[in-house]
Amino acid sequence: MLYSRPTGVFFVVPHGLIRFGEFSLDCDRYELLYADRPVKLEKNPMELLILLVSKDGNLVTRQEIIKHLWGDDVFVDTEHGINTAVRKIRQALKDDPDKPRFVQTVTGKGYRFVFVGERTNGGPAGAPILAEKTTPEAAAPDPPVIARRRRKQWQVAGLAATALFLISGASLAFNVAGERDRLFVSSHIPPIHSVAVLPLVNLSGDPSQDYYADGMTDEVITMLAKNSSLRVVSRTSIMQYKGVNRPVRDIAKELGVEGILEGSLERSGNHLHMTVQLIYAPTDAHIWAESYDRDLNQAYALPTEVSQTIAKQVKAPGGVRQTNRPINPAARDAYLRGRFAWFHGDMPHAQQYFEQALQLQPDYAAAWSGLADAYTERAVDGICPAVEVKEKAEEAARKAVELDSSVSEAHKALAAVHLFFGWDWNQADGELRRAIELDPSNAEAHHLYSYALTVNQRLDDALQEQMRSLELDPFARSWALGRTYIGRRDYDAAIKDLSSRTELQATEPGLHFMMSDARWLKGQWNESEQELEKGLQLSGRANVAAALHKAYRDGGEKAVEQWKVHEIRDRARKRYVSPLDVAEQYAHLGMKLETLTFLEEAYRQRSPWLIFLQNEPVYDFLHSDPRYQAIVREIGLPSAK
Repeated sequence: MLYSRPTGVFFVVPHGLIRFGEFSLDCDRYELLYADRPVKLEKNPMELLILLVSKDGNLVTRQEIIKHLWGDDVFVDTEHGINTAVRKIRQALKDDPDKPRFVQTVTGKGYRFVFVGERTNGGPAGAPILAEKTTPEAAAPDPPVIARRRRKQWQVAGLAATALFLISGASLAFNVAGERDRLFVSSHIPPIHSVAVLPLVNLSGDPSQDYYADGMTDEVITMLAKNSSLRVVSRTSIMQYKGVNRPVRDIAKELGVEGILEGSLERSGNHLHMTVQLIYAPTDAHIWAESYDRDLNQAYALPTEVSQTIAKQVKAPGGVRQTNRPINPAARDAYLRGRFAWFHGDMPHAQQYFEQALQLQPDYAAAWSGLADAYTERAVDGICPAVEVKEKAEEAARKAVELDSSVSEAHKALAAVHLFFGWDWNQADGELRRAIELDPSNAEAHHLYSYALTVNQRLDDALQEQMRSLELDPFARSWALGRTYIGRRDYDAAIKDLSSRTELQATEPGLHFMMSDARWLKGQWNESEQELEKGLQLSGRANVAAALHKAYRDGGEKAVEQWKVHEIRDRARKRYVSPLDVAEQYAHLGMKLETLTFLEEAYRQRSPWLIFLQNEPVYDFLHSDPRYQAIVREIGLPSAK
């Protein structure tokens, strides 16, 4: 890194011990203590903490921090340096940025230390923590920080002749770019093969802009996976860390990656400012950082630019190079709002925003893909019969592929239509293999491919694909591998896998529901009921859990299944309920005629989940029945193994 000569403006470091809450800052020993035990804090975060404390609750601007830590005219990404230093201070102080006890962010300005400290250097309790500015000559004797900075001055001055040439060349490059600050660190970082892109922080001060930050995060993930050989963790898993103040090393360990990309963006009017930095997580070493300034007419190209630069930094071989066609900023904004609604389970608004994007730009492939997903999800979630949305979903998915056949999501959307609506396993297989070829890190495509392989009774391959999906996105569908084991009738393996995942995600309802199924199939009625009640409570249906608990207490497992039948039949009188859901409840009671009647109705309505008929153990008692066999033939399902 190249530094210019510091300006000669320094802060006098306060002396003695300053207490705030359970922490103490020993300025003489340059040490932070928690309950009299040292807390590890690196040089820049320590100097910044001392600076903040010295200002006695007054604002410390970002420009003051830059001068204090690096001096003027520094050729590093100071914005990321400040963000990283503040993050590490908050980690050390266990400070919540949303409800700060110590370090308060003043959006767009800087930071202030808000805790009233107690000095023990001879001054009275609660005495002000002075913040004096002085020249080097007036600062005698030199505090340790000033002494180190003076040594740095001499080191930089000794390199002046060489640096002058380099700075001249660098200045030319920066003048051409006109917008970027770069930081390239040690070349001795081990190779990086996997990356997690943490949610970009919305610095606009307006929570309603979260959709834009999340959307940009999603696009960076997509393009990084597409344009490199890196394993990139999918969106759902990284969103678990939105707003979470956790050490980067811990997050990387949980996600099983070596690299962490973090950053922020600020949108103001027609202008976007975005900063990102890549960290080698095992050592918390910064590899690369950059800042971008764009107007919204150019912002659509940023994810591709960022992803390609990162791939070069980690020397990851590139994939298909993305050709960005211009996108109407208003259309892109509507699309990002649609994806935000989609990921929050708000399908009506997701569909509305995707349609709005397409009205503004009819050749927007990603919006067509999103619209296809929204239609498909309505039927898959049982909101409406498949026949209501089948043609619309297929039209939208085909349009997306026609407009841009290089988009993995478009092929995945078309595969879902072939699988759930068309019952065309070969077409679904081909589209999914193409989606994975275009984006090997597309966890959703691997998950859907596992479904297609399951339907085709390629159960070993299906298991491997589901494992791959969970590796890429461990939090999205943590229950999915357990379900795959259940489809193989390997209930012990399902219980083992689900138990291990429940230890990490005890509050995930899906894990408890799937565990309940596995226990039920093993005949472990009591354990099955307990898991079912946990899942219902965690999903906000405590009243249903209480009713089932009473039914089980009064009449055992059979009473529970009878209660479920009455409940679902009552629900079907008020809104659409898939006949397949009703058939499943009768199957749990072993009621053959009723189960077959609703399975036949599910076939007439082309219920999407009917494709797994041969892989649902609850229907095993029907396999020899001619009516059941006729349904299997009409769907075109292969024989069960």
